[in-house]
Amino acid sequence: MKYMMLMQFSAATADFPGIDTWTREELQAHIEFMHVVNRELVASGEFVDAQGLAGADTAKLVRSGNGNSPLVTEGPFPETKEFLAGYWILDCETEERAVELAARVSAAPGPRGEPLNMPIEVRPVMSAPPAEL
Repeated sequence: MKYMMLMQFSAATADFPGIDTWTREELQAHIEFMHVVNRELVASGEFVDAQGLAGADTAKLVRSGNGNSPLVTEGPFPETKEFLAGYWILDCETEERAVELAARVSAAPGPRGEPLNMPIEVRPVMSAPPAEL
């Protein structure tokens, strides 16, 4: 079964310092941790795809609008306290395995090398609409 893991970053708080305050070494350690996790997922055959996303300030919200022109609202969105930083698509035997992998990613190092314990959302990827539809 395929699962999507969504990595949410929070706005700077006492528990989660803004990434712009991290040292170069702290950022490099965090990125290397993600590379190691991805290599392990490839080796286990569970890796389907993973991507980091540009900052929330580059996001655009798009609505169909009236007529032929889309209505586009550009960031930054100051009311946003959390933003999607990246995702993985995994092919795991069980949901428990997907949760185990999410817990590992949650512990990615942050400032001073301490685990971030950031929330990782795990959701099954639907291959078809629910049977009741």
